[in-house]
Amino acid sequence: MARRRRTSAIEDLIEIASRLPWWVSLLIALGSWLILHLIASSQPDVPKDLHQMGQSVAGQLIRTFAFFGQFVLPAVFVIGAIGSVLARAERKKLRANVANARESGQTIEGISWREFELLVGETFRRKGFTVIEKGGNGPDGGVDLVLHLGTDKYLVQCKQWKAINVGVTVIREFFGVMAAEGAAGGFVVTSGKYTQEAKAFADGRNIQLVDGILLKRWISNYSEDTPTISLASNSAQKTAPPEIPLCPVCNEIMKIRTARRGLNVGKEFWGCSKFPVCRGVRGIG
Repeated sequence: MARRRRTSAIEDLIEIASRLPWWVSLLIALGSWLILHLIASSQPDVPKDLHQMGQSVAGQLIRTFAFFGQFVLPAVFVIGAIGSVLARAERKKLRANVANARESGQTIEGISWREFELLVGETFRRKGFTVIEKGGNGPDGGVDLVLHLGTDKYLVQCKQWKAINVGVTVIREFFGVMAAEGAAGGFVVTSGKYTQEAKAFADGRNIQLVDGILLKRWISNYSEDTPTISLASNSAQKTAPPEIPLCPVCNEIMKIRTARRGLNVGKEFWGCSKFPVCRGVRGIG
């Protein structure tokens, strides 16, 4: 993998801001301006002795940095918000091309690992999740996406492996990250397949393994050229009573289940009624 070129702190901030939802970057821009403007416009105290003189000098330095920062930092996050909007348009185009691969010639197998992550993120975004891109260090980086749905957090790891199946070691390590992050569940998404050992380990651990076939189905079902089709067929059109949530993955009715394995043994949670075909989960309460 090529070495990453050196970047300035401002470039790094713009990159971080562009990965956030555009409205988050704008809120940060506004908040930073309000705070820094308040500091920059504060009046210094008149020093009465040497100790207060030192404090006065330090305060003046802070006000000077705040004066310039009130213009620079908001501008950085505004630029990041613009970049986020442009990147979203690029993701939409990428998803549309893959969904219509016959016309565009762009397939899941033919895109780069970075494009694969963007495609997966856009797919989850269209399923109702708020998506934050972590930006891995390469095709085998750690957590690539963080999803939020209400108060629940989900982690996503992308594996664009074409020649070999994703093995149990990857799933085991990912489960450890989920536990450390306190995630309600997780998704491992690949353009290929999984070994039987990987599937067995994921069973009952709030991890949904999404292979290339399922991912293509998700993408195709949201093509602008066809009517929107539920991921769980027409049965998703039915509604659930207010007290029963719908699955965040396939929009099916959920059931209360009890964890039989892992760190949450004995605890109840909402599980998809389509289990084990769908492993969507929600916390209770």
